[in-house]
Amino acid sequence: MSDLLLTLLLTLDATLRVSSPLILAAMAGLFSERAGVVDIGLEGKMLAAAFAAASVAAVFGSPWLGLAAAIVASCCLALLHGFATITHRGDQIVSGVAINILAAGLTIILGLAWFHQGGLTPALNNESRFLSITLPYVEQLAFIPVLGPIYKELISGHNILVYVAFAVVPLVWWVVFRTRFGLRLRAVGENPKAVDTAGLSVIKLRYQALIVGGILCGIAGAYIGTAYNAQFTRDMTAGQGFIALAALIFGKWRPLTVMLACLLFGFLDALAVRLQGVQIEGFGVIPVQLIEAAPYILTVVLLAGFIGRAIPPKAVGTAYVKER
Repeated sequence: MSDLLLTLLLTLDATLRVSSPLILAAMAGLFSERAGVVDIGLEGKMLAAAFAAASVAAVFGSPWLGLAAAIVASCCLALLHGFATITHRGDQIVSGVAINILAAGLTIILGLAWFHQGGLTPALNNESRFLSITLPYVEQLAFIPVLGPIYKELISGHNILVYVAFAVVPLVWWVVFRTRFGLRLRAVGENPKAVDTAGLSVIKLRYQALIVGGILCGIAGAYIGTAYNAQFTRDMTAGQGFIALAALIFGKWRPLTVMLACLLFGFLDALAVRLQGVQIEGFGVIPVQLIEAAPYILTVVLLAGFIGRAIPPKAVGTAYVKER
């Protein structure tokens, strides 16, 4: 296998790992916004879930218990967002920002109180983490030109949550566009009055969408805290929730294109790591700060004018008031 092919495969392999939490968070945002609820709080839910997962896994030694705790923590914040914006018709942007602030502060306070390690959780051993899985027949197929290395380096060797993230995309497409629940969900986001007139509960459907989003954000947070990393650190989500929102807009609220947008951002992040310390003739070494900022710069550039007109669901961000 040539060095160029190996480098490309390793970069794409890193892309899949980096993109996984973005995909899960973006799918969570897709559910809530298709139902008419803006979810700026994706970042906070992922951060709280990462803390819950790392904490429980460190104490009980089980990544699966950590995953369950992450989902519970994320769903609690999702229900809090729903209580503020659906039940009491509060401003959805303000509520989402409040959740982000709450998660950022609460995880540090609880980390200090519980573990006394400056807000960090204890480092996880291998038994407490989701580790890479080697798929069958990797060694037997490795000798096949091109396809063998792709199977070995790119497809095999990920932890189970990476495979879950990519399996969620077709599942979300099927639920949103091919089921009765998905039809009602999209109707709530477009015309909640018509849904109410048909005898369906707008409030119930929006809460259901937020709970589904909470589950997906919980998985994303568990991945960050117990698979991609081996402990919780302060603000470890590093804006991934906001990038997921950008990918959601870039993908125009459709699962496949949203996933492709997440892969694009993930590829840039993986490429940035590869470019650190690389010297370009005439320019010298690329500054690390520029490389690390590249995904965020691209987010702004793409949203500023390279995606065409992105039309959100008509009722997104608008609280529904039932007519009497």
